[in-house]
This record gives sequence, C-alpha cells and structure tokens, in this order.
Amino acid sequence: MDGMKPGDRLPFSAIDDRKPLVLPDGAKLVLWPILALEVWDIVRAMARMVIPPPQGVPMIPDHPNWSWHEYGMRVGFWRIKSMLEDLGVRPTVTLNARTIEEYPRTAEAVLEAGWEFNAHSYEQMPMHKLKDERTVIDKSLKIIGDFCGKQPRGWFGPGLTQTYQTIDHLADAGVEYIGDWVLDDQPVRLNTTVDKPMVALPYNYELHDIVMMAIQHHQSQEFKTRSLDYFDTVYAESHGHTRIMAVAMHPYLSGSPHRIRYVRETFEHILAQPGVVCWDGEQILDWFNKERPAPKTQKKKSGTRRKKG
Repeated sequence: MDGMKPGDRLPFSAIDDRKPLVLPDGAKLVLWPILALEVWDIVRAMARMVIPPPQGVPMIPDHPNWSWHEYGMRVGFWRIKSMLEDLGVRPTVTLNARTIEEYPRTAEAVLEAGWEFNAHSYEQMPMHKLKDERTVIDKSLKIIGDFCGKQPRGWFGPGLTQTYQTIDHLADAGVEYIGDWVLDDQPVRLNTTVDKPMVALPYNYELHDIVMMAIQHHQSQEFKTRSLDYFDTVYAESHGHTRIMAVAMHPYLSGSPHRIRYVRETFEHILAQPGVVCWDGEQILDWFNKERPAPKTQKKKSGTRRKKG
C-alpha cells in the first residue's frame, strides 16, 4: 500500500490535554460556514437522489434528479447568497472547478462577493474513481486559480473522498488545508510524505444539509434545532478550549424555500452571541498557523506510525 493511513498522519490528542488556542479580542468560538457548488454530469449517475427511479433501478440519463440539483444553481444559490449578504457572512465556497465552465454566472457572483474559493476537485466524482488523481488536482487548482487570481489554499474532496495518497498530492500541489475530516473541534496538523505542511480544519457531518435532509430525511426545522443544540454545547465548552463549528450547505437543499428560513434563523441566533466570530477557511488557517506554527520539516516516511501523545 502506497501512502499513509490516517493514524500515521497525526498523533492522538485529547482536547483537554492541550494548551489552549487563543482567539483575538476575547472570542471563544469560530462559526465556519461552507457552501458547496457542484457539477453533476447527466451522463453519469447523480451524486444524490431526491426521487428514486422506477422499480428502484437507477437510470442514465437521470433527468429528475439532475434537474433537482440544477434548481440549486439557478435559484437556490441566489437565495442563500442574499441571506448571507444580509447577515454579513462570508462563507468558504468549495466548488468543482467545472462550475466555472458550466455555471460562469454563479462563479462570477462568488468572485464579486469576495468569498473564499476552495477547491472541490474538477467535478463531482470520487477520488477513488479517477485514473490520475494528481492530474485532476492540478487541473482543478489551475482552473480556479486562473479564474479568481490566486490558487485555492483549501480543498474538500468530492463526496469527502480521499485515497491514501490524496493528502500528499494536495500538499505537494500547494494546498494548505483540507476540510474532509470530522475528528476534532480544533484544527490539527497532518504529516505528509512531502516537505510541506497540511492542516485539517474541523468539518461537520452532523450539521450538514445532505446528512440531515437527503440521508436522514428530517423535517426542515431540524437544521435549526440540531444546529442550536450543537452550538449550545460547544459554546459552553469554548470557555475552556476554543471550538470551531462548521455548518455545511448545498444550494439544492439549504436553498429550498421551505428550508431557508431555518438556515437564516440558525445563523442569526449564533452570530448574536458574544464571543462568536464568523470566519472562512483562510482566516481559520492563518489564525491556527500563528497560534501553532508549523515545524520547519514536515517530511515523514510512509508507514511509520507516530507514538501517541
């Protein structure tokens, strides 16, 4: 097996044993909003289904589910954009690079808003299915970088997928953080097989509209109920150790008319609490690197597990 297993990339660390991370101006918790923009190619099976196919057998082309996603780009995105701008929220926008080619108006709106561009591969296809993932990584970073004027510093895998080699390819290509792992409430630094650092920012599958709405099939208000219950806990804990709270949105789900109210009320409540800051991925990364500077040498041989501590 080439590449490193997750346990080789970082030591175990109990949050209560760590030196506290300090936010500026007495803040205690970072709200990290993430908006995903994707391209679902009609020639392949759709990434998600809102309506099952007749007799339960997936059909290609899948026009019903393709058009569900298309609504998100035509309408849902703009509804979310209006909400975020009303609230003064600047999200991390993780997008398939092909979005720039297929939905240029949407990509231009993100650029005009000054939101962070985060790379989400070229199109919505698992990294495991790519013939040459490094080529796709380089292609994705170049398309996005050429469009917005600088290479994205962060990456989310399509479907949150990674092979054992993905993180090393990303680090070697100049990516500084990933958002696919949900193993902590604080950023963690990862070992790579190249002499370049990588940070995993705390993502969240629990406060994720795909999980809540498309997989668990909750009613619309669950987004607010669960998010605020989650917030109450980590907000109380943040007085001892700074917490990062990620909230993930997709235009075809959170941008739906029957959900947007609860998404907005969630953000309004959290942002109204003292000691809460709302940052994008780059801001979180820069703060963490200042608080915990990366060692000068990150390179490490594959297959050698670090001791716990």
